[in-house]
Amino acid sequence: MAATPQNTERSTVAGGAKRSRSMPSRVVPPIELPASVDELARAAAAQLGWNGVVLPETTILGRKVCVVAKLRTDVHAERIAMGVGPVADRATVDTWTWPELAGTAPAPAAEIVGVLAVARHWRTAMASAVPFARYGEAAMVLPSPAVLTEDYVGNCLPRARAYGLAVVTADPNAVVDLDLEGRTERVVLAEDPVSRLVNELVYDHLLRTVEVPASLD
Repeated sequence: MAATPQNTERSTVAGGAKRSRSMPSRVVPPIELPASVDELARAAAAQLGWNGVVLPETTILGRKVCVVAKLRTDVHAERIAMGVGPVADRATVDTWTWPELAGTAPAPAAEIVGVLAVARHWRTAMASAVPFARYGEAAMVLPSPAVLTEDYVGNCLPRARAYGLAVVTADPNAVVDLDLEGRTERVVLAEDPVSRLVNELVYDHLLRTVEVPASLD
């Protein structure tokens, strides 16, 4: 008996194949600053009670920050008389902390009241502010929507408290408010080559920003 041949081909049913469809993801607009960095820095400094010149944003130690500082006019006058203006050379500044040269090193001519890091996200602001919190007051300035998240509450606030950082928020109308006070009892490092270099950079920034009295020129 002859075997009946069987059809081994599989028919393809039109439209039977499943197609993977990618659902459009919900686009979340990025959080923006409600005003310029310098405007928010000035408002935050006033909110924190930091008295001094709020210098325009600059890059120090690779971080973008706004420094609140005062010029020590007596030290500045002495340095001008000695012909020693701001020194930005790190190798030179490093020698000022050597025991054998400490007595002849110029005195710091800037008083740094505090350092502000203005950013759209707390991680960016914290990375900029933390290096300066080791030497004095430091704060983050964030748009208010950035602090209304679980990430901010669960991750930012514990770290900010540990580093002693203050947090200032700015609402969509650029009205600032204090969300977290800085911790004043934290351990602050003594003067070292890094702090001296920062002081010299701020000193130079002050002279480029403020009008120095004619008697000190």
